[in-house]
Amino acid sequence: MFFHLSLLFLSLLFTSNSLNQDGLFLQQVKLGLSDPSRALSSWNDRDDTPCGWNGVTCDKSTQRVTSIDLSNLGLMGPFPYFLCRLTNLTSINLLNNSINSSLTSDIAACQSLEVLELSANLLVGSLPESLSELKNLKTLNLAMNNFSGSIPAKFGEFQKLEWISLAGNLLTGTVPSVLGNISTLQYLLLSYNPFAPGQIPSQLSNLTNLVELWLAGCNLVGSIPESLGKLSRLTNLDLSLNRLTGSIPSSLTWLKSVEQIELYNNTLSGELPLGFSNLTLLRRFDVSTNELTGTIPNELTELELESLHLFENRFEGTLPESIAKSPNLYDLKLFNNKFTGELPSQLGLNSSLKWLDVSYNGFSGAIPESLCAKGELEDLILIYNSFSGKIPESLGKCNSLGRVRLRNNRFNGIVPGEFWGLPRVYLFELEGNSFSGKVSNRIASAYNLSVLKISKNQFSGNLPAEIGFLNKLIEFSASDNLFTGSIPGSLVNLSSLSTLVLDDNELSGGIPSGIQGWKSLNELSLANNRLSGSIPDEIGSLHLLNYLDLSGNRFSGKIPIQLDDLKLNLLNLSNNMLSGALPPLYAKEMYRSSFVGNPGLCGDLEDLCPQEGDPKKQSYLWILRSIFILAGIVFVVGVVWFYFKYQNFKKAKRVVTASKWRSFHKIGFSEFEILDYLKEDNVIGSGGSGKVYKAVLSNGETVAVKKLSGESKKKDTSHSSNKDEFEAEVETLGNIRHKNIVRLWCCCNAGDCKLLVYEYMPNGSLGDLLHGSKGGLLDWPTRYKIALDAAEGLSYLHHDCVPPIVHRDVKSNNILLDAEFGARVADFGVAKVVQGVNKGTESMSVIAGSCGYIAPEYAYTLRVNEKSDIYSFGVVLLELVTGRLPVDPEFGEKDLVKWVCTTLDQNGMDHVIDPKLDSRYKDEISEVLDVGLRCTSSLPIDRPSMRRVVKMLQEAGMGNKPEANKSDGKLSRFYYEVVSDQARIV
Repeated sequence: MFFHLSLLFLSLLFTSNSLNQDGLFLQQVKLGLSDPSRALSSWNDRDDTPCGWNGVTCDKSTQRVTSIDLSNLGLMGPFPYFLCRLTNLTSINLLNNSINSSLTSDIAACQSLEVLELSANLLVGSLPESLSELKNLKTLNLAMNNFSGSIPAKFGEFQKLEWISLAGNLLTGTVPSVLGNISTLQYLLLSYNPFAPGQIPSQLSNLTNLVELWLAGCNLVGSIPESLGKLSRLTNLDLSLNRLTGSIPSSLTWLKSVEQIELYNNTLSGELPLGFSNLTLLRRFDVSTNELTGTIPNELTELELESLHLFENRFEGTLPESIAKSPNLYDLKLFNNKFTGELPSQLGLNSSLKWLDVSYNGFSGAIPESLCAKGELEDLILIYNSFSGKIPESLGKCNSLGRVRLRNNRFNGIVPGEFWGLPRVYLFELEGNSFSGKVSNRIASAYNLSVLKISKNQFSGNLPAEIGFLNKLIEFSASDNLFTGSIPGSLVNLSSLSTLVLDDNELSGGIPSGIQGWKSLNELSLANNRLSGSIPDEIGSLHLLNYLDLSGNRFSGKIPIQLDDLKLNLLNLSNNMLSGALPPLYAKEMYRSSFVGNPGLCGDLEDLCPQEGDPKKQSYLWILRSIFILAGIVFVVGVVWFYFKYQNFKKAKRVVTASKWRSFHKIGFSEFEILDYLKEDNVIGSGGSGKVYKAVLSNGETVAVKKLSGESKKKDTSHSSNKDEFEAEVETLGNIRHKNIVRLWCCCNAGDCKLLVYEYMPNGSLGDLLHGSKGGLLDWPTRYKIALDAAEGLSYLHHDCVPPIVHRDVKSNNILLDAEFGARVADFGVAKVVQGVNKGTESMSVIAGSCGYIAPEYAYTLRVNEKSDIYSFGVVLLELVTGRLPVDPEFGEKDLVKWVCTTLDQNGMDHVIDPKLDSRYKDEISEVLDVGLRCTSSLPIDRPSMRRVVKMLQEAGMGNKPEANKSDGKLSRFYYEVVSDQARIV
């Protein structure tokens, strides 16, 4: 035994002697790190030197280690200080790992270090002052960690530092003026930190070598210092997303090297300064969402700009013709100002214009013929102006167009035939003009069309059957026109159709057969036409239908009893020729206005139809019936009163009186009946805010009841709100009507006992179903449908509610599923109505949200806007793709977002996708995964809007049909482009 141990000792001694000293130190580094992907497997002690090891670079002559690059390897553990014993080491790169300790003063031992790259890790604690003792350090990148506290004053003592990035941390204090002492500094990147309100230090103007100054989202106040004009080498100035006031200093026009100026989302005022002719290199100028006034200087538009954003200000006057001469302009956004006059006649002729948005101004005149001269125009948004004339024939050849919005102008004439059939257009909005003529059958070529709005015009003739070939159509609104003929039968093939509005036309015939194909229909309005025939029984199969308006037509026959199967917010069958009895659910006084004007219609409603028999006998029966009803009411009231008196005696609860109930829809049940189901046997869920009960009511309807017990729990104590969870939920859901938002029937506020009554979702929450034992029920088409439904619900909150609503707690457990796995966004207890949302973000005093879903910037800035919801929804998309929880012990200290990115980088997409999913959908799954990664970008500005997310998901869907597996396993590198963008964070 001793002999064998001796041999083992001699063997280890021999092998350790064969590896040089640098290699031995690196072996210690390896021992201190967790390496789940075995990225360091090549680090073995059988080599003479570590120069061939993964991530190790050596000096060729001395074989000493000079550089360590272990980026994107999924390594976990504390910072490996043994690296500082490598005396020739000049560069450490541990980007995008899970280094999770704090940095200590031991870092000062890395005296040869020139580059320290630790961005996108989990480092915590304060910034060590000893970093300034690294006399050779040129690049310090600590971005996207969890460092806290102030920036040390010692940081002003760096001697050779050229690049410092502390963006995306938890740093407090203010931007220190001592940074102005680092004369060698070229890049100063401090954005997205929760600094205390403070001014831009004038000492930063001493940084005469500065190339980039990035202070976005730093809680800066006060004015922009005139002295910044001294930074003659500056190419990028970004002071966006702050609270800066005052005017834009004229000294900024001295920055002759500047290529990009971003001052958006502040409160700057006054006019744009003169002197832009000096900025010959300026390519991007963004001062949107401020309070700027005056006109656009001609000299600004004479520059070779690529992007000009002036939206959400108070600019006025005309748009100079000179802007059309810019050879590089591709992005022009001027919406929400007071501009007047015509657009430059040659706009788009000299540059590849892609995005044009001049909505909400006073522009007039015709659309320039040259807008799409280069064939790259994607967005044409002119809504709410005074444009007139016809649509140019040239736009009919603009196949690049994706969004066309011409609403509320004075356009007239016939729409060019080719314009109807643009192949890439997905939003086509012409409503509120004076267009005439027919809808061309060339519309069949617009196969990407999702939204078609042509209401309030003078279109005439038949609706073309080709509209029914647009399989991606979600909304079709053509009301208030002169359409004749019948409703095309082909429309019933539009299975994705959510809204069909054809009221106020001259349509005739009946409702086409086969409407059960409208499985997604939410709104059907055919009012004020000449339609006839019977209302089809199949209408009861449209379970998502919320709005049904068939009034002002010539419908006859009986009302289908199948209407009882629907949960309608609005029903209007008035002024037709209907007869017979009412469906039982609607035979109530509250629905009287829904049926008036049908002389042959009979029901139990007084005066709705003629009464038969002897008047005296009828009167006697009515009195007798009233007595019985009154007696019944007295009896029920007595029982309820006794019950609550007893409860008060036993539990000291307040009586839930009728005055405490509030309804938001027409309901077919008694609110008091709800109270009978508040028993433990009926509990279907519970959480920190209370319990949820299932109630199967006497009329057969099932509802879910959330009971919030105790005093109101303050979920948001921001300076602008003092509402508890109950009030927030009622205020939000009480005013929302959308097929993908859970419906709040009614509520009761009785102090100690607060009740919220919702529509019942039989399939529970997405989180429970996806991560529970029934996860196998969710095949990919179902998951895709859920993703799209939830996206549309959030898009409605962000873009269609006035003012917009931010949910603030988007997660899979708050996405509920109906019997057909249709998704509804639920739980608005911490939702926030964002007043003045165009002014950026609104600060909260507490974090709302759930672990694994909270956007990075929300966790440390407490600034809430729609980008926080988009990040959370991106996590939900990753859950649907991977089948994994947002936080899982298997991930270590990572969350789902980091796990997905690390796994993609190391092992490819096959190791990310839920193995329960059919591989035939791999291409589509990869596209949805890409959308999820875009939504979870670390920088809020890089996340797409929810409206854009809906569009991307629709494009990813491709009809939910399995295609041949053409995927090579690669995915968009969007996430890594954001993380490693050298011009920004890294």
